[in-house]
Amino acid sequence: MRRSRKVKILATLGPASSEEPKIRELFEAGADVFRINMSHADHKLMRTLVGRIRNVEKELGRPIGILADLQGPKLRVGSFADGAVELEPGQSFTLDDDPAPGDATRVHLPHPEILKSVEAGHRLLIDDGRLHLRCEENDGHKIRCTVVTGRKISDRKGVSLPDTDLPVGALTDKDRSDLEAVLETGVDWIALSFIQRPEDLAEVRKVSRGRALLLSKIEKPQAVSRLAEIIELSDALMVARGDLGVEMPLESVPGIQKQITRAARKAGKPVVVATQMLESMITAPVPTRAEVSDVSIAVFEGADAIMLSAESAAGQYPVESVKMMNAIAEQVERDPLYPGIINAQRTEPEATGADVISAGARQIAETLQLSAIVTYTSSGTTGLRAARERPLVPIIALSPVLNTARRLSLVWGTHCVVSPDADDLDDMVDRACRIAFEESFGRPGDRIIITAGVPLGTPGATNMLRIAYIGSDGQGGI
Repeated sequence: MRRSRKVKILATLGPASSEEPKIRELFEAGADVFRINMSHADHKLMRTLVGRIRNVEKELGRPIGILADLQGPKLRVGSFADGAVELEPGQSFTLDDDPAPGDATRVHLPHPEILKSVEAGHRLLIDDGRLHLRCEENDGHKIRCTVVTGRKISDRKGVSLPDTDLPVGALTDKDRSDLEAVLETGVDWIALSFIQRPEDLAEVRKVSRGRALLLSKIEKPQAVSRLAEIIELSDALMVARGDLGVEMPLESVPGIQKQITRAARKAGKPVVVATQMLESMITAPVPTRAEVSDVSIAVFEGADAIMLSAESAAGQYPVESVKMMNAIAEQVERDPLYPGIINAQRTEPEATGADVISAGARQIAETLQLSAIVTYTSSGTTGLRAARERPLVPIIALSPVLNTARRLSLVWGTHCVVSPDADDLDDMVDRACRIAFEESFGRPGDRIIITAGVPLGTPGATNMLRIAYIGSDGQGGI
């Protein structure tokens, strides 16, 4: 099942899309990777969803990636005696360590780490920024604030702290339990929420031990300020625009999105653009024009994947949302301006033989108008290098490791095929040509370019480039 686009689609599963026939329908509509949101899924449901995805994968014979998204720390205020109170801009309001029900003057804040860290002048944003408080003073037990904007606060609303660096890690006890559970099922990617600093990745690395790759969600200003360090320790990034738009000025989010996507591409790490991409399709069969433009911008930027959240998880039109996202992406990649925009963002290859070979393969393939770039990749590194170049010709990633093929399903432009390692160089050429022919990337007489590491099967040792013809029988000829 060959896609007619290079950007990948990440679809979230939920009540509207948890049954196996619906998962198959979503994949056939264009979803390449499925996201399980551990904020809403218990361990039993998570295992059920993983099993259903693997059943679809086996039935269709195509590797499918699974991303488990850990909830991360959820900071919330306590409860009110009457459920909610009305506030006035300019009035004083206190958050404290008293567990008594709140009123129009105060509310319990059950997070000692916030009480210890917030300083005068720091902002506290309640209910996704609908209520904006400014700290006037804090004695470690009471944060006295002034209401800046907003009027209402109710039970258990979330708290965002854009100016405060909290002395806590990104993993809660729930996350640790969820992490062990999802690793046991063999998911391919772990998404870590509310990263503040590179050190937040260390615990997940230690627990996962390479069993899954780590995707860092960039949704806090502290993470943006240390982006280069976080990229270095991550396997992929997500531009989590929902919380990013709460904790930072909304008008700054588009620029930050471009900053993150370009930095990730330069580093050769996959990047996902997420949140509200087709939000109106939760309840409507077609998106707004602005949403279509939003998805298009992410594709023009060269993002590896674009994500659906509630649209596919709980909306009324989950399959239609995937089809629409697929149609937008295909149209953008056919646009005459697309190659020039993608090429303009290309960075110089790293000073390694493997990177230079991947860059050379792209240039040769485009100059000679070859049918495909075929990469042999055991660990996935060669496939990532090929995708970093954003070639105009398709990338076929051949791997003897099923987990590698699943992980690469998140990566731009890669068509992943599970294939045993070649026996020798002749077998390598024949196998590459045959698969390019069988997967409809080339016809007899067409040429492909092959990159691999010699000796074969050596991870990360790309050192060979070869052009081959597809023979009349689908076999190769140099």
